[in-house]
Amino acid sequence: MLLLYCIVSYCTSTLYRKETIIIEPKAVKTFQCADCNTVCTDTDLFTIDDRQICHKCLFGEEPPVRIYPIGIVHNDLKRDNTPFGRKGTSTISTIELFPSQKQFMYGLDQEPEITIVYYLHKSRSVKTLFNRGLDGKRVGVFASRSPDRLSRIGIQNVTLMEIRGTRLTVKGLDAISGTPVLDIKLKI
Repeated sequence: MLLLYCIVSYCTSTLYRKETIIIEPKAVKTFQCADCNTVCTDTDLFTIDDRQICHKCLFGEEPPVRIYPIGIVHNDLKRDNTPFGRKGTSTISTIELFPSQKQFMYGLDQEPEITIVYYLHKSRSVKTLFNRGLDGKRVGVFASRSPDRLSRIGIQNVTLMEIRGTRLTVKGLDAISGTPVLDIKLKI
């Protein structure tokens, strides 16, 4: 149980009363790493071939990288249970950049094709081997475009169709609606 002590001020500046407020902590789920048996929280684990593996077994002592999104994808694509994990028919998406990103958009309207870097926020269990959806070939995740990957980073070249304020309309983005956009780059 966590105890939080507060100083509560009243109308007269000389009167203070100390109160104890009891905050019940949220129950934290713990899991055991299938490789090293370390007990971890779910934020420290990755599911690989339906086994829970801790971040230390996968990445050693390397600390995680902090990345902030710059916008959000909007379209009719949603995550489903098919192998590629996507349903919907949209080939056109809108990327709503945060207002703070307007200052970085100079010259973007002159580029017909751009590369979108995004976070695969609905990623599922990673499979070490599977039949690639493109041609059925048996491959690992690095030889595929699977959205289920350890880095959870997606990259897609798209056609820039229109810009209105901080709203980009693009063609060819395979990210699902609600996907955080991490970066926009010139396609080379």
